[in-house]
Amino acid sequence: MTPLAVSNVILWALVLLLAGVLLAVVRQLGVLHERIAPAGALMLTRGLAVGEAAPRLEVRDLQGELRIIGAATPGRSTLLLFVSPTCPVCKTLLPAVKSSGRHERAWLDVILASDGALEEQRAFVRAQGLEAIPYVVSPALGLAYQVSRLPFAALLDADGVLRARGLVNSREHLESLFEAQRLGVASLQEYFSAAR
Repeated sequence: MTPLAVSNVILWALVLLLAGVLLAVVRQLGVLHERIAPAGALMLTRGLAVGEAAPRLEVRDLQGELRIIGAATPGRSTLLLFVSPTCPVCKTLLPAVKSSGRHERAWLDVILASDGALEEQRAFVRAQGLEAIPYVVSPALGLAYQVSRLPFAALLDADGVLRARGLVNSREHLESLFEAQRLGVASLQEYFSAAR
């Protein structure tokens, strides 16, 4: 055999070996994917418990309209999302919030909440294109929901009862709140741990 033929045989053997290794890695990745449950919104240990009546607070949005947070809203749930103009994660989450608000508008009202200087909040609303979403500025609201990190979301049902809450850093975290309410659990983690 010539050296060229020998090198060709060795190269083909290596290609077949690498293909086998790649198949094994892909199979293992599939096994890992099945074992890992989807991550929902991160539940914090302190704060209101899911299933409790939400605190009822009267606040004004940036347009001056009175909003009663925590009141019963027949046939409608309320997503209360705490954000800040200085929070980079909040800014990346806002397109998902706007999209969810449009897709879930048949049953969901979205309210954004923050605290701080009104002019800074108004500039944030303009810069992010949030004029269509009610935006309240109220330190008392953050204290009532014991918000310590952002972005933080609380989902209230039509009776003003807290159905899901937690840190939401992605669209998946946000949608996990809706799924938790649909399943009647505090979080997806609770659902998956009970299913095992």
